[in-house]
Amino acid sequence: MRKPGSVKGLEELGRGRLSPSFFMRDFLYSEIANFYRLPNIPENPDLAIAAGNRLCEELLEPLQATFGRISIRSGYRSPQVNRLGNEKGHNCASNESNYAKHIWDIPDANGKMGAMVCIVVNWYLDRYEQTGDWQSLAWWIHDHLPYASMQFFPKLCAFNIGWHEQPEKAIYSYIEPKGYLTTPGMENHKGDRTQRYEGFPTLVL
Repeated sequence: MRKPGSVKGLEELGRGRLSPSFFMRDFLYSEIANFYRLPNIPENPDLAIAAGNRLCEELLEPLQATFGRISIRSGYRSPQVNRLGNEKGHNCASNESNYAKHIWDIPDANGKMGAMVCIVVNWYLDRYEQTGDWQSLAWWIHDHLPYASMQFFPKLCAFNIGWHEQPEKAIYSYIEPKGYLTTPGMENHKGDRTQRYEGFPTLVL
């Protein structure tokens, strides 16, 4: 598929079905693009759809099937939108850091494909707001899903979750205590953590 150059072409891109529950259109909205009047359109739609398909099939569909509706906060970003977000201080990493992450249609420095989305698990939100506990959800995902990386944020317990051809399985938090919860090489990367998420629903695939 070529980069859309018309409303009709953009509609066709948006109709691209990434998984049973998700379409490409679900991931194209951007507050940055909206405010600064920039189109948020992939240069390589086929790669964006391929990466988005893996993100949705392997991560978002199991999350939604298990916990109920999830809310998308930030999905795909074009290089132009992400660069402006970085320059304006809107919590966007550099383009180079976001290749194969929020920029789905450009491989990373190693030529690997990936995709990232920022979501809220609505089922978990009340628990987080009452207790401030974000780690239970992080550990549940770590133990059940083939994620590449996660970064948790204070507002709404929203978090980035990424799929990647070579997953690292690292969890970082901007919620206190800030820093890495786990990353390869840390003693807690493997082990039994079922008590940390006691009462959580059983994974639905």
